[in-house]
Amino acid sequence: MNGNRPAGQQNTLRIIAGYWRGRKLRFPDVPGLRPTPDRVRETLFNWLQGLTLDEDCIDLYAGSGACGLEALSRGARHVVFVDTSTAACAAISAHLTALGSVQGKVHKCSARQFIESAASAGPRFGLVFMDPPFAAGVLIHDCAALEASGLLKTRAHIYLESGEALPESGAASDFPENWVLRKHGKAGAVFYGLYERHEVTA
Repeated sequence: MNGNRPAGQQNTLRIIAGYWRGRKLRFPDVPGLRPTPDRVRETLFNWLQGLTLDEDCIDLYAGSGACGLEALSRGARHVVFVDTSTAACAAISAHLTALGSVQGKVHKCSARQFIESAASAGPRFGLVFMDPPFAAGVLIHDCAALEASGLLKTRAHIYLESGEALPESGAASDFPENWVLRKHGKAGAVFYGLYERHEVTA
């Protein structure tokens, strides 16, 4: 959590690679905001390799916006940032302006509200970052809602972070059976993994 960051690194994130490589950005002190650490983010984007290029992405529970901004830096076509915090949304909008990016759009609402409101219209997404506050207990339910929404492309990749071991496809009653865990790891108390979605066949 926020209070345990090393001295001199309070409320800052670094873009690792791409157009904005090395840029440091500040984010507000929002309760529960827990940016994906540099080492984990580097591992994630190594897994993704070129999959971010020209892709449409969602950064749900965006917080600092670290994953979505990294995706834009690496050539994503468009990133939607979703968060309930006014301060976090304002900071992400300011970052996009400072970086000269028009490929990002910020929505102040919950992940569930975005999924439900965007399901009937709008683009399909090939890459989603899902890193909710662990105490909220919403991850499995929101994964199911996202799968049911029709917002995902036939083949999509979904990155999850959790305070508990990540489910295998079909292991949890509400977890999408067509999401296959391709890569996973653990950093401290954080479990993280990359799923690949396939279309459900009859």
